[in-house]
Amino acid sequence: MARKVIRKNEALAKLLKRSADYRGNKADAMAAMDEFASIIQDEMNKKFGFAVEASDSEEALDVNPAMEIQEAIFDGDIFSDIFQMTMLGWDEQPMFPMGIVTPGTEGEYVAYTMPNNGRIPNRYVEGDEVTINTYRVANAIDWSIKYARQARVDVIGQALQVLRDGFVMKMNDDAWHTLLAAGLDRGLMVYDSSASAGSFTKKLLQLLKIAMKRNGGGNMASSDAFTLTDLYVSPEAMADITNWGGTDLSELSRTEMERNAKGTIQRLYQVNIHELTELGEGQKYNNYFLNTLGGSLAASDVELVVGLDKSKSGKFIMPVRGQGISVNADESMIRSNYQGYWGDVEIGFGVLDTRAVILGSL
Repeated sequence: MARKVIRKNEALAKLLKRSADYRGNKADAMAAMDEFASIIQDEMNKKFGFAVEASDSEEALDVNPAMEIQEAIFDGDIFSDIFQMTMLGWDEQPMFPMGIVTPGTEGEYVAYTMPNNGRIPNRYVEGDEVTINTYRVANAIDWSIKYARQARVDVIGQALQVLRDGFVMKMNDDAWHTLLAAGLDRGLMVYDSSASAGSFTKKLLQLLKIAMKRNGGGNMASSDAFTLTDLYVSPEAMADITNWGGTDLSELSRTEMERNAKGTIQRLYQVNIHELTELGEGQKYNNYFLNTLGGSLAASDVELVVGLDKSKSGKFIMPVRGQGISVNADESMIRSNYQGYWGDVEIGFGVLDTRAVILGSL
């Protein structure tokens, strides 16, 4: 069935007013709420990559809120460029084969999965396949019905951002909790013993690259050898790189550094460098690693860096059941003079080979 035309705020305003007309035409108001829920669902699934982008001939929700006095800054997606999404039917099992390994080295092939909502990731070593558990993630939002009657597209647009951001934050955390647990299990913590605490050095970057190669198996001629492709660091560590002097970074290397549109270093020594605000002393992923997982940093170091090999398919898996996020109108809110919408999705996260993750400290 073709999606409804909701490109302009005027069309959205009409739909909102219809959804609030319970006394005039209750059946039409309910239909309008269901229609709006379907549009929200389509847009959220496109944002998360659970559905393909609409073509030019299809319509989409386009909310342009008015200027805010104090604008909220929502969390961005920091998981989908790492984890490979696998869409599954409700009757399909999220089972993934393990590689054929040399006898005696099975212990190197370790999988970590997020077992359930709010749980600590579990370690699995299972013969020839791993099952990644999926679990339900849900979120809801509501607003006073007066905003629908007044067609306050700006207010409702912000509310929908809050709804989506709740899913983003949960998926970010579950994905990164799984990565950190996998990294901890390797038992490797790379650090620069000559650096002062809290300083990110060129030597640490080189040591991480070497450790990934040395502990991944094979040799330099192996076509599938592990290599450090991406490194996630705190803003403070990123600032250290920009302050490296001539003894740390030659002018040629400085010239060849790739920066993104914001001027942040994006690639250095064949490694993609990512700034992650959740890393750093006292930040939530640092705290999760230390306090929840019981990990430790080297010597007097104060913060964590995370290295990944993203060059291989099938190491970081995210199964998604059904069609992705399902959004529904909450008719029970009407008696309280509110409109409400709720959504849920069943997902899972798995690191199928811990050799693709390496941790360092500074």
